[in-house]
Amino acid sequence: MRNTDHLGGINAFVTTARHGSFTAAAERLGLTKSAVGKSVGRLEDRLGLKLFQRSTRRLSLTPDGERFLQSCQHAMDILQQAEAELTSHIAHISGRLRVDLPAAFGRQRILPLLLNIARGYPQLALTVTFSERFVDLIEEGIDLVIRIGELADSSGLVARRLTTQKLVICASPEYLLQQGEPIIPEELSQHKCVVGFRRDQPISWLLKDCRGEVNRYVPPATYEFADGDAMLAAVLAGCGLSQLPLWLVGRYLASGELKEVLTGHSGGEMPISVLWPKSRQLLPKIRHIVDALIKAAEDGLLD
Repeated sequence: MRNTDHLGGINAFVTTARHGSFTAAAERLGLTKSAVGKSVGRLEDRLGLKLFQRSTRRLSLTPDGERFLQSCQHAMDILQQAEAELTSHIAHISGRLRVDLPAAFGRQRILPLLLNIARGYPQLALTVTFSERFVDLIEEGIDLVIRIGELADSSGLVARRLTTQKLVICASPEYLLQQGEPIIPEELSQHKCVVGFRRDQPISWLLKDCRGEVNRYVPPATYEFADGDAMLAAVLAGCGLSQLPLWLVGRYLASGELKEVLTGHSGGEMPISVLWPKSRQLLPKIRHIVDALIKAAEDGLLD
């Protein structure tokens, strides 16, 4: 019982330190705030030192706590590695897999693939979230993310490019009938534009110049949406022009519900990548999903 409590106290301490409060740690661990606090308190008593500086406003690590956290994280990494190596030979896929996906692409292209895999592996449990923001996989306990666009600092992660999404500028025929069709990029400033909104990221479209070189162009942001499906809905409703991926608008272009414009300046592409925490040995569930995503990309199912 004493050893179990000792390990539980370390887990409670590390989780609290990572999330900044007993309340957040309790939610993560599925315990009460009081239970987490008492577990950390018993650990401090056993060590004979304070790991946290407590105040009415915030919880912060003491210098001893910071040193102990580094040691604990290193030890937990070793334990996780040992578990991965031990289970790497297991043929069946099991356990909970936490995945974060970009909204529209994730729902249309990745989620069906994940659900199909889940049906074949009853012992696999999924937690799927949809966001466009940067996520700290280690901090937030996420196993796998799909991201669109050039990757920022990804130290500590493994990144594998799956495919690229081709971009086109389009609008509804009704909008073009009322507002006219732009012939050169400079005329975009006279139009209403539907753009993707990302916090801390500049809004720009990728356009080819007369030499065929791709440059960034900042369109007038008449309507801003943080979701590709919402952008598509606005363009179909005649709200303006937008640069959208071909996988999202292809069928509407084919049906005539949307019309491509500035075709000579199209051709911009954005990479689509899968990322997961760097480790020497992949857990079977992560390896299986990554392999399935790579195969789907090679078969053209993600285009």
